[in-house]
Amino acid sequence: MTSGYVCVTFDFDALSSWMARGQLTATPRSRGEFAAVAVPRLLHTLAVRGITATWFVPGHTALTYPELTREIIAQGHEVAVHGHAHENVAALPPAEERAVLRRSLEALTDVTGLTPRGFRAPAWDLSDASVGLLAEHGLLYDSSLMGHDHAPYLCRTPDAVDEDGVRWGDPTELVEIPVAWSLDDFPHLEFLRTPSGLMPGLRDPAEMFTHWTRDLDYMLRDIDRGVLTATMHPEVIGRGHRLLALEEWLDGLADRDVTFATCEDIAALTRSGARLGEYRPA
Repeated sequence: MTSGYVCVTFDFDALSSWMARGQLTATPRSRGEFAAVAVPRLLHTLAVRGITATWFVPGHTALTYPELTREIIAQGHEVAVHGHAHENVAALPPAEERAVLRRSLEALTDVTGLTPRGFRAPAWDLSDASVGLLAEHGLLYDSSLMGHDHAPYLCRTPDAVDEDGVRWGDPTELVEIPVAWSLDDFPHLEFLRTPSGLMPGLRDPAEMFTHWTRDLDYMLRDIDRGVLTATMHPEVIGRGHRLLALEEWLDGLADRDVTFATCEDIAALTRSGARLGEYRPA
């Protein structure tokens, strides 16, 4: 088996995701509030195992929970940008997207004293302006796209897709650390009413982590220095039985040839010329 990397990431949405959904009655607010209860549990889980993670924090969350946000930094983790109030940037005009990005960067910088290096779009959707805006503001990487499963790559300027085919955009220096809905705890585990119906969630977390382990085992077999990026939400994964399942999953990774890394670590390796995620089947 070849060695690889695991990026453990958390989207500390708190109340911001419910703001974005327009659900601000008492119970949705309290669902967001539970994230602050779960963060110390997750920090302890990581500290016991010596794992460093990346936390994507909306500006609204940083301003609402500044002590928790600073504690994430104090325990050695990376804090990166995740919008201000969980806005879908793909639906914003360019000027408004620029203003939201600046506001979220300023909020995180003011609270932590550090300048974030990475970005993850709420709803995992970028506009045609996003890559240019992120590069303009000095960000090193994005983690919102799904063009690969285990290989970081360089983001492109906007592609043009029409009935005649695709005209690919030009590569930029912004590194993409790809994600996948199948490696996100929210659709697996969280119950949600939506305008189109119910997202049932509430599945067995052990089943979810079995799928994640199988993805990892494939990566270690056939991908040289691949990267698996797992996305979790404190308000989802931080409840008792799910937290126990997370602990079991992390402990099981100790038996595999993987290195835990932050997204910034992976982006820096990519920018330095490291060849990550090359397909080399056994």
